[in-house]
Amino acid sequence: MQNRLHHKPPKSLLRQVGRAIADHEMIHEGDRLMLGLSGGKDSLSLLHILLHLQRHAPIHFEIAAITVDPQMETFKPAVLREYMASLGVTWFMVEQPIMAQAENHMKGDSYCSWCARMKRGVMYTTLRREGYNVLALAQHLDDLAESFLMSAFHEGRLNTMKAHYTIAAEDLRVIRPLVYARERQLADFAVEADLPVVAENCPACYTKPTQRAHMKALLAQEEQTTPHLFKTLLSTMKPLLERNSA
Repeated sequence: MQNRLHHKPPKSLLRQVGRAIADHEMIHEGDRLMLGLSGGKDSLSLLHILLHLQRHAPIHFEIAAITVDPQMETFKPAVLREYMASLGVTWFMVEQPIMAQAENHMKGDSYCSWCARMKRGVMYTTLRREGYNVLALAQHLDDLAESFLMSAFHEGRLNTMKAHYTIAAEDLRVIRPLVYARERQLADFAVEADLPVVAENCPACYTKPTQRAHMKALLAQEEQTTPHLFKTLLSTMKPLLERNSA
């Protein structure tokens, strides 16, 4: 079997992630990182980027990964087991009947938001149990821009995802090393490196168009006439990415 660690991410991605990590002081000496691995192109790409940086960084840090299986018929993450073993990465796969729980416990919220919170709780619990202190998530610049517009349009405030923050319990940190990277860069790398992307077709996401899907389409249309749109949006959002921002 070819050593999949030889899939070096492109310099543009490494440069953007390296700059984000430095700008927001994401990784410290001795950190034990656990990556939230959905099996999608974004998280698999981030896995390879972090592994590359781990081999070349002047500091020592550990990397593991966690996949939360919400036990839907359309999502089969167990196929990642052999792949993660080939990389030599410790992988935790936690099953949680999130779809079934939503039917009984979800009140006044979208399924996507409720599912995300449930998955996050499972990941926090696993990090604490296994002795990890940093959760790495794979949201990229496109995700941040969509969240920014959703907040401005529907909540009447300026907000987006943080690049790096400490959770309320103050025992874990969350980092998003891809905040300067574009989704299309990750898609290109996933194809080039033949990453084993796991399809996640959540039935709840297809019952009606989501606000996020609408914002994605809106941004794509605007970018056709404004090529530097995301560069401008990143400059606009930078103060919101800080750990101490509102």
